[in-house]
Amino acid sequence: MNNMQLTGKTAVITGSGRGLGKAIALRLAQMGANIVLNDIEASDSIDATADEFRSAGYNVAVTKGDVRSFDDAKSMVKVAVDTFGSVDILVNNAGITKDKPMLMMSEEEWDLVLDINLKGAFICTKAAGKQMIKQKKGKIVNIASVAGQYGNSGQANYSASKAGLIGLTKTTAKELASRGITCNAVAPGLIQSKMTEVLPEDVKQNYLKNIALGRFGTPEDVANVVAFLASSDSDYVTGQVIDIDGGLVM
Repeated sequence: MNNMQLTGKTAVITGSGRGLGKAIALRLAQMGANIVLNDIEASDSIDATADEFRSAGYNVAVTKGDVRSFDDAKSMVKVAVDTFGSVDILVNNAGITKDKPMLMMSEEEWDLVLDINLKGAFICTKAAGKQMIKQKKGKIVNIASVAGQYGNSGQANYSASKAGLIGLTKTTAKELASRGITCNAVAPGLIQSKMTEVLPEDVKQNYLKNIALGRFGTPEDVANVVAFLASSDSDYVTGQVIDIDGGLVM
């Protein structure tokens, strides 16, 4: 994969102030893309991330807003077009967890996770998709999860949101293919994060024994597959879900 093949392309990544979203934004920037960072108003990391990217010589714009708001999503697309002239790539990464056994889960906890993880992706896809249709091209990548395919105890809301996101991916791929737009998803397994860092060692080892490659994934492992799906190397790939789980599920 040509490391600069996204030169001149513009990528919008939701929830990209930190963590996985930031890693994806960095990988796409390294490939030459103009980057539109997005996070909620309360995020205290997105401006620091933008400064870090600019210091490295990357082209960056910042949008703050809620992915559940169509007005905010339209504003995000407008910033991308006004600043860089197009929206070539959308990565629906914004998401949260509110883990709890299903019978103890509140309606509010259910609604919040579904609203951000699934409704947010629908709204952002709708906003960016209209621009991509005008351009007659575009790449949409959704960040799902293996939990959306196989379920996970204590994550009824999260698993349902990611399963719904997979369904949205396939429908989007079918509806927009004739307009030159592809839509795919990645389904990460256990990825290194602040959450996994604080796990007791015995819990870590219990997880690791179920992973064929014997390690947790890294945000970069996910970002590299997203980069493939965002690039011209994947022009004949649409409606697919790629597990990034080190052989956790196979």
